[in-house]
Amino acid sequence: MTKPGKDETLLKNVDIFNSLNDIELEEVAKFSALIKFKQDEILFSQGEQAKALYIVNSGEVMVQKIEDDQPVLIARFIQGNSFGELDLFSGVKRKVQALALKNSELLCFPKDGVNFKEFLEDHPAISAQVLHNILVVISKRIRRANELVKENTPMVQELKKQVYRDKLTGIYNQSYLQETLESYIHQGITPFALLISKPDNFKELNDNYGHEAGDRAIIAMAKGLRDFIGTDSNIARYKGNAMAIILPGTERKEAYQKAEELQSYINQLDLSDLTGSHPFHFSASVGIGLYSDTEMEAIPFIEQVHELPLIGRERGGNKILFLDGENL
Repeated sequence: MTKPGKDETLLKNVDIFNSLNDIELEEVAKFSALIKFKQDEILFSQGEQAKALYIVNSGEVMVQKIEDDQPVLIARFIQGNSFGELDLFSGVKRKVQALALKNSELLCFPKDGVNFKEFLEDHPAISAQVLHNILVVISKRIRRANELVKENTPMVQELKKQVYRDKLTGIYNQSYLQETLESYIHQGITPFALLISKPDNFKELNDNYGHEAGDRAIIAMAKGLRDFIGTDSNIARYKGNAMAIILPGTERKEAYQKAEELQSYINQLDLSDLTGSHPFHFSASVGIGLYSDTEMEAIPFIEQVHELPLIGRERGGNKILFLDGENL
């Protein structure tokens, strides 16, 4: 019996090929190629069509994602590791890029000039096993992900912080607000009220004292909002200088009273530290949306409530307006 070659040995160690017999592995190897990459050489780029999977024979490869022109490390692969299988089978464009961290040699399947789909069509027996194996691999990865992603693990808490916390203020952000209200609506947790406040004269602060003063004012409002409500689970920065408060189980009169308190709080914020001791106070308009018997989805509901403070500013500022147009 012929001893398996290097390519066949590498293929045998990959989950999607490990059920193939020696003859089938030899056939797959014919359509594979060992490729050498120099240090820092790119194997494939983000946005490129996935045409192959890779198995590391020697060296080390880094996979990273480019976000806001900055690389974010996703994974590193060393000898015996494989990557790119799911993209290849899905036929999608790469969402990441890969480059060699040192001089490396990788087995590439299929090699240049070979169409993966055509290979599967021409080798139905191999195709059936490989497709079955890829489903098994996906199932294992999903189970592994479910084991890792527990609600209160430090990893998930950090992930939530990155996804749902506003970077400037530290309170929750627009995504959190939208998803929380979507959850309320779909679970039938009604009634609830949504308050969104905006300083009427924020532009005056920015124009006269600079954007840094504006950012510090937003931070001060967010901190005060947390103190005002007593928790940060129901507050969020929505857009720019807009602050949102979710009030579960709240009807019109109570919502209006809360809006008055919020407006008064913002009016009394001492901003003299931001203006070189020059007296400066915000006037603020507040929009109130009452969600009870309505078919509106979360995002349009939030957007319409967000428009109310802008209308209040146009009407002279320091206004409290209800979404349904009826005031107390």
